[in-house]
Amino acid sequence: MAQELGQAMAQTFARGLDWEWAQVWGLALQPLLSLALLLCCLAAAPALAQAADSRPSSAGLPATAPAVRYSCGGDLLLARSENGAVDAVAIPNISAGTPPGAFVVLEWRGISLQLPRTNNAGAPSYTDGRWWWSLENPDQPRFRQRRGAIEEFPCSREP
Repeated sequence: MAQELGQAMAQTFARGLDWEWAQVWGLALQPLLSLALLLCCLAAAPALAQAADSRPSSAGLPATAPAVRYSCGGDLLLARSENGAVDAVAIPNISAGTPPGAFVVLEWRGISLQLPRTNNAGAPSYTDGRWWWSLENPDQPRFRQRRGAIEEFPCSREP
């Protein structure tokens, strides 16, 4: 009986040590595992940034065009064209290098507008229903706002 009692006490003692040991090692390993995860993220960051900068172009076109400077309504306007996501490259409405899904970003008077390309025939035009940007004449694009009446802002390309 003493032997059985000794074995029971030894098993209880061992289980107690295992639990205590697990708690101590768990507390010790948690900061090390967090540090390892952080280092992995930091090591992967440059590769992710490079992959984001070298995104594939749509339909073989450049992904980003440089911003073009215009004077519109007496104020500086910066226009930058993007090809955007292209769902169906085979659609034959690519005009002036702008496939479906393309958009223009206009920065003017403290606002930034992202206008999607329309499917209108002819020169590229962009609208969100309120603002309209058309490149029939790239040196003097048409820039309009519809708020009840249509307001037009005369534009000319800056050198």
